[in-house]
Amino acid sequence: MAGGSRDPGRSVTSKVLAVLGAFDPAHPQLTLTEVARRSGLPLSTAHRLVAELEGRQALSRAPDGRLRIGMRLWELGQLAPPPLQELAHPWLQELFTSTGENVHLAVRDGLEVLYVDKVYGRRAVPIVSRTGGRLPMHPTGVGRALLAYEPDWFVQSYLARRLERPTAHTITEPGRLARELAVVRAQGYALTYEEMTLGTCSAAAPILVEGRPVAAVGIVLSSRRARELPRLIDPLLSTATGIAELSPPSAGSGP
Repeated sequence: MAGGSRDPGRSVTSKVLAVLGAFDPAHPQLTLTEVARRSGLPLSTAHRLVAELEGRQALSRAPDGRLRIGMRLWELGQLAPPPLQELAHPWLQELFTSTGENVHLAVRDGLEVLYVDKVYGRRAVPIVSRTGGRLPMHPTGVGRALLAYEPDWFVQSYLARRLERPTAHTITEPGRLARELAVVRAQGYALTYEEMTLGTCSAAAPILVEGRPVAAVGIVLSSRRARELPRLIDPLLSTATGIAELSPPSAGSGP
């Protein structure tokens, strides 16, 4: 029986992945009991797998004894940076230097945006996005810029689901959101105002390769300075175009 008699139908590999998957940006450190609960595994199974993962440095202990991702997984993760990230980073750095604002790069992964790179400074407004983090598509500038250029079937499927509403300003009405996406396609960039986080607004442009949205680059600043967004559009579009021209045809968003 795969994985042991107490948990039929699950392979050892799936259990190990479940243990590792218990950790996320909101739960970077966990007790053994929390790992078992979040992974859906019996405590004894979680204890055995955690011990093995610790022995191979895939997990480690924080000073307070809680578990966290180990250095070995970090090392392995560095072997597979998204090719687009390496190509785009100099452009992001240049955009940050010229604007002084938070700049980030995101790709679509399923129904979310995955942030793959970020350039920011001490004076820039704090934002919730983080490299390796995920957020919904519709309330974020980069997500909306990507969503606007996805095939009709994907957009219709996305709008048919229950849409998250992080703030009172988030557009969740399917018809209104569809009209917003049409505006994005017409003007070539997306604007959001306090839809993901109160106190911030954003502008984002898709990186189109052979007409397909492979990623999006965005700028975030304080909503008190929303009037300054128009001056950021030209450098933002130039950055997206520059990255697109260097991107290979095989580059693309997630499934």
